[in-house]
Amino acid sequence: MNGSGEISLNAPIDQVWNKLMDPDVLAECIMGCKKLELVEEGKYRADLTVGIAAVKGKYDATITLADVQAPASYKLIVHGEGGPGFLDAEGQLRLTSLDDGKTALFYSYNAEVGGKVAAIGQRMLGGVAKLIIGDFFKKIKKEIENDKQSA
Repeated sequence: MNGSGEISLNAPIDQVWNKLMDPDVLAECIMGCKKLELVEEGKYRADLTVGIAAVKGKYDATITLADVQAPASYKLIVHGEGGPGFLDAEGQLRLTSLDDGKTALFYSYNAEVGGKVAAIGQRMLGGVAKLIIGDFFKKIKKEIENDKQSA
């Protein structure tokens, strides 16, 4: 599975970058994330609970931030294993400052799944991946906008 997209955020690039690097914000915005803890610089352990069709379960995951180029881009590498199977995903986030104090966020991802969850079928998995990613960016956007309103 792979995909890409773009979202416009109503905040300067530094504010967006800080949100994307904040583990508390990430934990709030990742669907099904029950716990996110720092293991070492740029590496986190996550407890995720995700349900896809009839296949639901817990995943123990590691999330690594690589190729960090503040405040412009980073690579997000996710490896998760659990009862429903495994997930290996890599995403690239790139920020561009816009003239009006806004920020454009471009993303791309590639993911592989295996085990019971892979039996669901690529079409459904692709739809679920888009849903999870869309939900993440909707929550990030809300976090940024709420921050701006309270400032």
